[in-house]
Amino acid sequence: MIGEPYVTLTVLGVLVTGVMAGVFCAFSVLVMRGLAELPPAQGVAAMNAINTAAMTPVFMVLFAGSAVLCAVIAVVTFVLWPDQGTVELLLGSALYLFGAFGLTLVANVPRNEALLKLDPGTPEAAAYWPTYLREWTMWNHVRAGASAAAALVYMLALT
Repeated sequence: MIGEPYVTLTVLGVLVTGVMAGVFCAFSVLVMRGLAELPPAQGVAAMNAINTAAMTPVFMVLFAGSAVLCAVIAVVTFVLWPDQGTVELLLGSALYLFGAFGLTLVANVPRNEALLKLDPGTPEAAAYWPTYLREWTMWNHVRAGASAAAALVYMLALT
């Protein structure tokens, strides 16, 4: 079993990546499905409102704070190189940093920005909406899976 400071950092890592996995999963299986049932103008307007509302300090601390914690775990692991759990700690960090946080920046945020530029009632918005739903949700599934995998791998480091 890993020792301190890894136990504390890893338990926190399990918690935050697990919470983020739940957030991403709920969004994919509940929110996006509900938005897909709306007429395009309403769906676009609702998603834009959600994306704007997501920029709250609470969510940003959880989302970005999870990335910072995963980066700290990776750096501490590289610097101290523990006898046990090294692979799990580095893999868990990489899964969240690249598969959730990084993917958000390169896949989901650009789609959100493109959607935000469209007036919900226009034919352009209606044409883009099905593509947005399909692509955004697909990448969100990946974020959910990567976050859940990070939590699982971090848990394995504790054994």
